[in-house]
Amino acid sequence: MSLSTSNTHAHPGLALPSPWVLRFAPLIPAGSSVLDYACGNGRHARWLASAGYEVAAVDRDSLALEALRDIPGIRTRVLDLEGADWPLAGERYRGVVVTNYLYRPRFGDMLALLGQGDVLIYETFMAGNERFGKPSRADFLLQPMELIDRLEGDWTLVAFEQGEVQGARPAVVQRICAIRGKVEPQLPAA
Repeated sequence: MSLSTSNTHAHPGLALPSPWVLRFAPLIPAGSSVLDYACGNGRHARWLASAGYEVAAVDRDSLALEALRDIPGIRTRVLDLEGADWPLAGERYRGVVVTNYLYRPRFGDMLALLGQGDVLIYETFMAGNERFGKPSRADFLLQPMELIDRLEGDWTLVAFEQGEVQGARPAVVQRICAIRGKVEPQLPAA
């Protein structure tokens, strides 16, 4: 299966926001708090802040976060999301966005950041990507259907895709958008 990668939203000098994130971010209530989890250079944090969300951009790379420090609507935090202590314990967000990142031991903790009606938008590499380069280690590659399998309990699946993407950097990815609770998702009109 080949998945689309087209995108018209850009920030000069940065990678484009994921079309998956752009497509499903409107499910997160306007103006609410969103966590850009393991945000890297902040391509999604920047876009989410420009769309009016209050963004918490977290990553262990302090240099990457430095470039986001003075952008209105973004609060940066240098955090180790893989350490023994969970730095986000007790926090809640209306949306969590994760792209190109996987650390299975904290997956349940990450899901606990979302309450009823809150939105998870997740996209990362999966098994099969090793033929295109990195990541290629099984620790960093989802197994088929893994994101669906990890959403235990009370979730409404909005969309799910897995397969090969073409473009400047071909890859094999898995994507999910889900809302905690049994709800009828309503995307705003385009």
